[in-house]
This record gives sequence, structure tokens and C-alpha cells, in this order.
Amino acid sequence: MENVFKDFYKEKKVLVTGHTGFKGSWLSIWLNELGSEVLGFSLNPPTEPNHFSLCHLSDRIQHVVGDIRDFKHVCEVFASFKPDVVFHLAAQPLVRYSYVIPRETLETNIQGSVNILEAARITSSVKSIIMITSDKCYENREQVWGYKEDDPMGGDDPYSASKGAAEIVIRSYIRSFFSHKKDVGVVSVRAGNAIGGGDWAKDRIVVDSIKSLGEKKPIQVRNPMAIRPWQHVLEPLSGYLWLGAKLQEDPKRFSGGWNFGPDDSSAKSVSDLVKALINEWKSGEWVDLSDKNEHKLHEAGWLRLTCDKAHFMLPWSAIMTFEENISLTVKWYKHFYENNQSNLYQYSAHQIREYIKLAIQRGQTWAQ
Repeated sequence: MENVFKDFYKEKKVLVTGHTGFKGSWLSIWLNELGSEVLGFSLNPPTEPNHFSLCHLSDRIQHVVGDIRDFKHVCEVFASFKPDVVFHLAAQPLVRYSYVIPRETLETNIQGSVNILEAARITSSVKSIIMITSDKCYENREQVWGYKEDDPMGGDDPYSASKGAAEIVIRSYIRSFFSHKKDVGVVSVRAGNAIGGGDWAKDRIVVDSIKSLGEKKPIQVRNPMAIRPWQHVLEPLSGYLWLGAKLQEDPKRFSGGWNFGPDDSSAKSVSDLVKALINEWKSGEWVDLSDKNEHKLHEAGWLRLTCDKAHFMLPWSAIMTFEENISLTVKWYKHFYENNQSNLYQYSAHQIREYIKLAIQRGQTWAQ
């Protein structure tokens, strides 16, 4: 993976919070393959099975079990590891579960973010800080045009509210503390609806679909008309990594909020997504449960981001079609089911390399 991201991450000390989760485990594999010294700080894996354990990541990176709400422990890890770069992904990541544990969701996603920012502020080695929030941080008005980085923060459900509040905290830290440091850059990055192999989180449509397909059961769909801009997990991760590298080029210019998402061709309804998964799997069926859900919780019907800032300033853009996103995702799960769960680190790294090859072919600056 030479020259990817201009070799910025080679031999860098990178701290990743939430490395046992879906996105965090993929990011940790990519960083490890780039030659970084990676330390992961997180709770134990949230599901069984999980991508982190299946890939035996604890054998390849430093693995520290901890809670981002524990400020003392967070500071101890920062002080001992002395990271150059911090990627903060640890969170309570599920909208529907936030209705079950609202207080824990708010504590984790808001106070946890404060703890990471404060630990980074008092650790002189840290130069690039990438805070991952969510596209759901915006006050969602169900508008047909995309949300821009300077649109108002908001959120009706506890999860979305926690991410909007975290964004306000991040902006405050940038303006109050980090803007005075010439060699330190801080960004918040917003993306949503990332799909890909290794996700087993509850109440995610791809996960539920794959489980049903694997068990030869009909896929149960609670909100088939909801439209989302689906993207493979490697798409936003490439943006996060490239932005982390660019931060050291010009911290003042690149600090702030950033959206990372696909173009409008990847915005499809949940029913379109399920049909594509069935088609790629070569078997299966689905049932519409929308009329049977008597206690339906609020979920956005339409949500998309405007990513012009990333397109023009980095430049970065998503490179895969909707069909390619589905294909890469299904291939991973097929490998999982058909190869007795073996060689999953190698297969995940292989998918990253294939994605980089595609990025080179399609002219992405970060891959040249």
C-alpha cells in the first residue's frame, strides 16, 4: 500500500477509539496495513460474532479495553502511548437502541467526546484529531436537498441529539483551544449508512438481511420506503484517512466539519437495497412489516448529505456504484459462511487492496 495517503500513516502512532466495532475494526486493519503503530481503546466487542475477533486484531495491534466515559483511564492511555493521530469512533451507535438507553447514549456520545478532546488537548504529541460523528447530527427537516456542513445541528431521537450535541462540543474545542495551536488540526466527520462485511449490529437492515439469507428465512423489513445514501464502509474511511493526512498540511484550512457520502445514484430505498442483496445472494425473499408495526419509533424517511466541500477541497469522492457496494458486502459474508470463518483478516485486507486499485483506476488523489 505504498504511496496511499502520501505514506502519511507509515510508522505513525495512531490511537483508535471504538476499534472493536464495525467501522473501527476496518479502520484498524487499514492502518495496520499502512504501517502504523495502532493502539485501540474500546469496550469489548458489542456483538457475537464480530469483525474484530474474527480477524484476530488483538494479535496485530495494541488492544486496550476501556470506557471513554472514564476520563482518568483515557488520560493514562494518551500519556503512555503518546499518539500522533487520534481517530475517535467509540460511541453508542444505534438509533433504535438509544430509546432503550437514552442516558447512556447521551453520556457516551457527548461526555465521551469531551474526554477524548480534553485528553488530546493536554497531550503534546497529538497533531491530527478526527472525530467521527454521524449524518444524523443535523436537524432533519426531511428536505430533498442535502445537508451542508454549516446547517443547524439537531436530532429528535436520543442518538441524533447526542451526535448534534457532540458536534457543538467539537466546534467549541476547535475555537476555544485548538485554533491557537498552529500545528494541531481537529475535524468532525459525518457519514451514515455504511455497509460492509463484518457488521452484526442489531437493527441494521443489511445485517438483518444477511442473517435471514444465511438462515434461509424471509427478510423482515419495517420501513421499506425510507431512502438512504448507501455506501461501503471503505468509502468514508478513505475520506477520514485522507483528511487526517491533509490536516498536517494546513491545520487551519482543514479543521472543522466535513461530510462524506456517495452521489445521488446510491440513494435508494430500503426495499431497493433488500432486493439488491437478494439478487447478489442468488436466493431469498422479503416481507413488508410497515403496516404491522404498532409502536413505530421515529426514524428519518429521507436523509442525504452535500459533500461539495470534500469534493473540491481535498479532493475526495465516493468511487463505487450502488451495485458495487452491494457486491463487495455480499462477497465478504459469502466468504464468512463458505470458508468456515477462516482467513478473515487476510480477506478484509484483500478487499481494502481491491478498493485501492479501483480508487487508482478512477483517479482518486489519495490513492496516487
